[in-house]
Amino acid sequence: MSAQEIVIDCDVHNDMVGLSTYIPLVWREAWRNQRLPGGNYTNPRGGVARHDVTPPDGGRPASDPYFLISDHLDRYRIDYAILTGPHLLAMGTDPDYMTMAATAYNACTVDEWLDVSDRFRGSILVYADEPVAAAAEIRRWAGDPRFVQVIAAATTRRPLGQRYHWPIFEAAAEAGLPFAVHPGTEGAGTSLPPTPVGWPSRYMEWHNILPIGYMAQINSMVTEGVFEQFPSLQFVAIEGGMAWLPHLMWRMDKNYKALRDTAPWLKRLPSEYILDHVKLTTQPIEEPRRPHELREILAMIDAERTLMFSSDYPHWDFDNRDLILSSVEATTRDRIMGGTAAELYGLHRAPAVETLPSHRPVSGAESGHRQRAGDALTSIEAAVE
Repeated sequence: MSAQEIVIDCDVHNDMVGLSTYIPLVWREAWRNQRLPGGNYTNPRGGVARHDVTPPDGGRPASDPYFLISDHLDRYRIDYAILTGPHLLAMGTDPDYMTMAATAYNACTVDEWLDVSDRFRGSILVYADEPVAAAAEIRRWAGDPRFVQVIAAATTRRPLGQRYHWPIFEAAAEAGLPFAVHPGTEGAGTSLPPTPVGWPSRYMEWHNILPIGYMAQINSMVTEGVFEQFPSLQFVAIEGGMAWLPHLMWRMDKNYKALRDTAPWLKRLPSEYILDHVKLTTQPIEEPRRPHELREILAMIDAERTLMFSSDYPHWDFDNRDLILSSVEATTRDRIMGGTAAELYGLHRAPAVETLPSHRPVSGAESGHRQRAGDALTSIEAAVE
C-alpha cells in the first residue's frame, strides 16, 4: 500500500477515563475541585459528542479504544487515528497546575491508548503559555515514536510567533515533530475575548468565527520569522476549515511588497512560507453549493500538499470520509485522505493486522502501567512539595 492509499484521520478526540489517577497526590484536591478552566460557550445540544457513539458499557463517547477501532477506524476504513484528546489547556492562573495537567494527560495517553493499538498515534499536549516547561514536556516524550506531533490550544496570551514561544518550536524542531493547534479554548479561562470586537452572545456566533484565531497565529508565525529560524518546523491548524487561507495569503503578500523593511528577516513571500510550512485539516470543511468552487479553493491553497483529512470523531459536526470531497479528482483526494499526513507523520505503511478484543469495555480501574506515569510526574511533585 502506497502512502497515497493510506487513510489517516488527523483529529480523533479520544477520552481518558483514568486521567484522574495520573494526577500527583499534591494536586489531587485541586483537581477534584477545579479540573481545568472552563469556557463561556457550550454546545446547546448537551455537549459536543454525537449520541450514537456511546460504547457498549455506557461510558463516555470515545472512551473505549476497542470500540473506537470498530466503530470508527474499521467502519470507515481508516488506517491511523491521530489522537487529539478530550480537551486542551485553556489559559489559567497557575502555570504549575497547567503544566502538571499536561504531563498527566500525556502519560495517560500512552497507557490507555498508545499501548492498546499501533493504529493510534499521540499528540504531546503542552501548555504554550509556559514555554520552558512546554519544551521540557516535548523532550520528555519525544523519544516515543508513537507521539507524532505537539499540540496546544490555539488561544495564547501572546501571538505564537513572538520569541517568547520559541523554546517550544526549538524543542519540536529538534524532535522532528510538527506543532499543532486546536480550537475550543477561545474565551475560556483567563484568555482575552474570542474576537477582536469583544464577546459573542451565543455558541453559534463563537463557533462561526473560530478561524480568525488561526489567521492571527499564522500571520504572527510567518511575519515574526519562525520558519526562517526553524526551517524544518511544520505547523498544523486543526479544525479550522480552509476557505479563509487564500485571503490571508493574498493580503500578506500584498502588504509584504510595501512593508518588507519591517520584517527584514523574511526572504520570500509570506504565501511561500505558508505553503511550505502550514498544514490544515478538512473538518469542518466548507461546502459551497457549486462543487467547482470547492475545487477552485483547493487549487488556490495547493491542497495536495497543505490539506489533510480529519473527521473530528466523536463530535457532532463529524465529517464522513465517504461523503466529503466526492467531487474532487482521485489524485487530489488520495493526497488529502492520507498521502500528505503519511509524509508529515512518517506513517508510510499501513499498520500490521492486530488481534484485539471486540467492543471490550474499559474503565479507569483497568488502566495499568502506572510506573511510567509516576516516573514522568516525579519531577513535578518534587518541585512543588
